[in-house]
Amino acid sequence: MSVIRVSPLLLIFLLSFACGPSPERGDDAAGSPLNVVATTGMIGDLAVSVGGERVQVISLMGPGVDPHLYKASEGDVGRLTAADIIFFNGLHLEGRMAKVLERMSARVPTVAVAEAIGEGRLLADPEYRGSADPHVWFDVSMWAVAAGAVRDALAELDPEHAEHYRANASAYIERLDILHREVQRKAELIPEGQRVLVTAHDAFNYFGRAYGFEVRGLQGISTSAEAGTADVQDLATFIVQRKIPALFIESSVPVRTIEAVQAAVRARGFETAIGGELFSDAMGSPGTPSGTYTGMVTHNIDTIVSAFGYDPGAAFAGEAAPAAD
Repeated sequence: MSVIRVSPLLLIFLLSFACGPSPERGDDAAGSPLNVVATTGMIGDLAVSVGGERVQVISLMGPGVDPHLYKASEGDVGRLTAADIIFFNGLHLEGRMAKVLERMSARVPTVAVAEAIGEGRLLADPEYRGSADPHVWFDVSMWAVAAGAVRDALAELDPEHAEHYRANASAYIERLDILHREVQRKAELIPEGQRVLVTAHDAFNYFGRAYGFEVRGLQGISTSAEAGTADVQDLATFIVQRKIPALFIESSVPVRTIEAVQAAVRARGFETAIGGELFSDAMGSPGTPSGTYTGMVTHNIDTIVSAFGYDPGAAFAGEAAPAAD
């Protein structure tokens, strides 16, 4: 694992807040919304879905931001310090924020939502022995477990409104169950032997296991190390051998990595298309369909199915597709 470095100025700022206990919410604040800070957009969306009008949510990492590489700014530390509760993924996703989150946990309730998922369901991270792949949100059924973790944490912090959080979480988990089955049906439009997903980095292993895809990424699970020439050539050889028709860029990974693979494939006399952009470690822009977790998941499966030459709507031929939102 790489050493996490925090600037001296940021460390002083952090220590000045993190050494003391968190101030309790007074009577005047008891009826006001909870100030929630989330690391990624997916977790922020989860907090909004469960908390409803009882929460005000700030997500530190916006569209196109890579959480593997993200470093907390002094402004972020101020936002974290002012929070009533902090939600983060855990499983080393926010590796460069680890020290900040650890210190914040001494004064603010700090919850790693992915770590609520039982170890038996987690995939190993091949890069770091003893660690798990953190990209759990790509299996929608596992993200429902994370929703339960948010529900329980909010209910404990704000017991007066616990039933509100439980009702919202129940409705949201039901929508996630519908979405999970929708993704399964769309994936099945692609014949099993053709379901090979090639992306910029190894973020989609939970997706592959849940929905029947073999997954290959140019970079590893973390994007902290650049892909080398040998990685590009090896992946190009794999694509040519398997005659894979499309590969995918990711919104939070530079496009040049996949363009290099495409060029290497072309040099071998085979053409593979860039099938579109997938949202991996960050959602789309607020106000767009992909700016919510359910919209992001729908965008991804529709993009994949379409790139392989199939119509996602055919999964519901003769019937209306269920509405996840």
